[in-house]
Amino acid sequence: MSRIVAEGLVKQFPGEPLPAVAGVSFAVASGELIVLLGPSGCGKTTLLKLINRLYEPTGGRLLLDGTDAQSLPVTALRRRIGYAIQQTGLFPHMRVAQNIAVVPHLLDWPRPRIEARTDALLALVGLPQSYRTRFPHQLSGGEQQRVGLARALAADPALLLMDEPFGALDAITRVHLQEALLTIQRQLHKTILFVTHDVEEALQLADRIMVMRAGQIVQFATPHILLTRPKDPFVAQLVGAADGLRQLSLLRVEAALTQRAGEGANDAAGLPVLRPSDDLRFALVQLLGAGCDALPVIADGPVLGWLTLADVRAMLRPVTAEHEG
Repeated sequence: MSRIVAEGLVKQFPGEPLPAVAGVSFAVASGELIVLLGPSGCGKTTLLKLINRLYEPTGGRLLLDGTDAQSLPVTALRRRIGYAIQQTGLFPHMRVAQNIAVVPHLLDWPRPRIEARTDALLALVGLPQSYRTRFPHQLSGGEQQRVGLARALAADPALLLMDEPFGALDAITRVHLQEALLTIQRQLHKTILFVTHDVEEALQLADRIMVMRAGQIVQFATPHILLTRPKDPFVAQLVGAADGLRQLSLLRVEAALTQRAGEGANDAAGLPVLRPSDDLRFALVQLLGAGCDALPVIADGPVLGWLTLADVRAMLRPVTAEHEG
């Protein structure tokens, strides 16, 4: 299961005056990385738990690849969905290999298959094979989180739910794990729903961002649309739409390049080099640091062209009201 469709999904907790999730409807395509973003208490984690039925809905329905989630045996459903949380949830009395293999054991995989899968996952998340026999307390926080991610991927689920998995980590470790997750996603193309409070993390990771407030979806759009066409002042303030550098961080040099090789008499000798995949925020820093109006763009060969300050400036978009959500 990888495609998710919610139709008027509601979660009302007993004794609470307002629903935690208030009739939300949305669709997530197979292979998308969706970030749920919003203030504390907006319903992000509740919505995530409705998908794997840690919470049961009180209204509406949820379709997983066209099948109503309520019609599926709950245990079998959860075993087919990867789940990674902030404090990893590793079993302290189990070694790393045993933690990773929990779901494959429940699915009665043969031992050779489990061993091969564990080896492959340790390599995928960037941990040495020698860690197989370590206990969680013998690992750093970042290493524990990598094991938690490996465990969530152990049974090769098409759908992965991540509830602030990097929230308790220091900034440097967090960036490394964000990069690792994007690398894994490029290889595996999972459908991922990722909860965070961190706007920079959301902008870095998401194909689309679901902005929530008071149990409802305020806007569901790409990072660039949220920054350039926020639906209302709440979204604009939340994502920092007025911050031009955030816009530039989402755009690539290749999208801004106007001066191709051979146009003009520029000399690349001694200048910093840009790559087509570099973001424009990085490119701007390089341009200003070099104290020049243009820098060469190279991709495994000769100069492709030159990125200018005017190119960067032209890519900035004024923030406008968006009324379509």
